[in-house]
Amino acid sequence: MSTLLIRNIGLLQTPAGDFRHCGRQQGENLKLKKAAVFIKDGKISEITDDGRIPEEAEKSRPAEVVDAGGRLVTPGLVDGHTHLVFGGYRQHEVALKLKGASYLEILKAGGGILDTVARTREADFTGLYEKSEGFLDEMLGMGVTSCEIKSGYGLDMETEIKMLKVTDALKKNHPMDIAPTFMGAHAVPPEYSGRPDDYIDMLCEEMLPAVKEKGLASHADIFCEEGIFNAKQSRKYLEKAKSLGFGLRIHADEIEETGGSQLAGELGADSAEHLIAIGQRGLEALASGGTTAMCLPATSFYLDKDFAPARKMIEMGIPVALASDFNPGSCPSLSLQFVMNLGYLKYRMTPEEILTAVTVNPACAAGMGGATGTLEKGKKADLVIWDAPDMEMLCYRFGSNMALQVIKEGVLV
Repeated sequence: MSTLLIRNIGLLQTPAGDFRHCGRQQGENLKLKKAAVFIKDGKISEITDDGRIPEEAEKSRPAEVVDAGGRLVTPGLVDGHTHLVFGGYRQHEVALKLKGASYLEILKAGGGILDTVARTREADFTGLYEKSEGFLDEMLGMGVTSCEIKSGYGLDMETEIKMLKVTDALKKNHPMDIAPTFMGAHAVPPEYSGRPDDYIDMLCEEMLPAVKEKGLASHADIFCEEGIFNAKQSRKYLEKAKSLGFGLRIHADEIEETGGSQLAGELGADSAEHLIAIGQRGLEALASGGTTAMCLPATSFYLDKDFAPARKMIEMGIPVALASDFNPGSCPSLSLQFVMNLGYLKYRMTPEEILTAVTVNPACAAGMGGATGTLEKGKKADLVIWDAPDMEMLCYRFGSNMALQVIKEGVLV
C-alpha cells in the first residue's frame, strides 16, 4: 500500500461534485485553510483543515510526507481541447500572417491544416509518439494531469488510425489521463477537393465504424465552419457518430456563425468548442441542451480575433470550460496557465469560475468527472502545489510556470 500525506497547505481550493457546473455554481469552490490531504493507493482518502492531521495519517505512518509550505493546492488541471499529435510545424506561416493572410485564406492556398496533414502522413509512428510524449511531459510539468487529444491531421484511414494508435499508446504508457477524440472531419482532404459530401459519406460509412470497432476514441468531432463543413454535413456526421455510441463534440461558430452551436445543443453534444461568433440562438441551444462551452481564448489571442462571450454564457446557465487548443497552426501554445490568465483578462471570469473551467467542467465533458476534476474522497489524487497563496495570484501572474509540484495519482512527477 502506497501512502502520501500533503500537509501545511495554506489554502486548498476545489470545485465539488462530478457534474458540470453552470451559472452560480460555476463560481462556487470549496476553500479550506491550513489543510492536509492523505492519499492511499493513488486516491484521496481524507482531507482535513484548521491544521488537523488526517486521522488515517496519524494511525499509520505515511510512506512519504510533502510540506506544501503554506501554498495553494488545487486539483490537477484538465485540458479539454488539444490537437497535440501532429507532424511538422507551421512557423513558416508567420510571414504570411504578417502580410495579412487570414486563417481560411492560408487553408484555401493549401496551407494551414492541409500542410500539417501532409507532414503527419509522412511521419512514422515512433516520431509522432516521441514528439507527443514530449508535449505531455511539458503539460504535466505545468499542472495538467488530464487532457483530451483529437486526431484530424490524417484525413485518410491509414493516418487517422495511426494518430489514434499513437494516442492510445500514450494513454497506456504516460501518467496523463487522456480522452481520445476522432476528428476525421477536420477539413476536406486534397483527394476529395470540391467533394465534401463524398468525404462525409466516406467518414460515415467507413472511418467512423472502423474507429469504433477498434475502440480508439470515445468522442467524435467535426469542424462546422464556412468553407469547411456546413451544418447539414455536420448533422449527418454527428448523427452517425451518435448512432455508433460516440460522445459528440463540435468545432462551432469559430469564424462565422454557421449553426454549429445550435446543432450541438439539439443533439446534446458533450461540448461545443471555439464559439467566438456564436449568436443568441446558439447560446440558447447550448443552455437548453446542457452542452459545455469549450472556450479557447489563446486561439483568439494568437489569431488576433474576438473572444467568445464567456461572461454571457455563465449568466445564461451554460457550463463553461477553458482549454488550450494546442495545435501547430492557430494556437502553438500548450500553457493552460496562460489560458487562465486570459480567462480573467478577456472573459472577465472570477478566479473561482476559472478554476471550475479548467478542472471539473472539462473533466465532465470528457467523461472523466467521476474520477478527477475535484479534490474529494475517493477521487484520483491529482493535485498541484502552486508557488502562490491563492487563485488570484495565478490569474495575476503570467508568462511563468507557477506549478511548484505536481502529484499524479499520488505520485510526485
